[in-house]
Amino acid sequence: MIGFIFYVVEQLLNLYAMVIVVWALLSWFPGASQSRLGLLLNRLVVPYIRLFDFIPPLGGISFSPLVAIMVLYLAQHGVSYLYLLMV
Repeated sequence: MIGFIFYVVEQLLNLYAMVIVVWALLSWFPGASQSRLGLLLNRLVVPYIRLFDFIPPLGGISFSPLVAIMVLYLAQHGVSYLYLLMV
């Protein structure tokens, strides 16, 4: 049972990373962030991305989503390591 919980947490972190990628790709299309999907993704992603606002954009490109995804993957590996310690 505990293995299933760890698996679900890992998959949720992976899914959230994919949601961030889709959110970032929507910024390439004019008006896409104002669509229903864009508004939903904004509500899901922007509060987390704001944690990384201290990273300055370089050449007009924000690297906050990239750092946010890297933190999610570190958390995912941390969950995997915790599971290995418990087994």
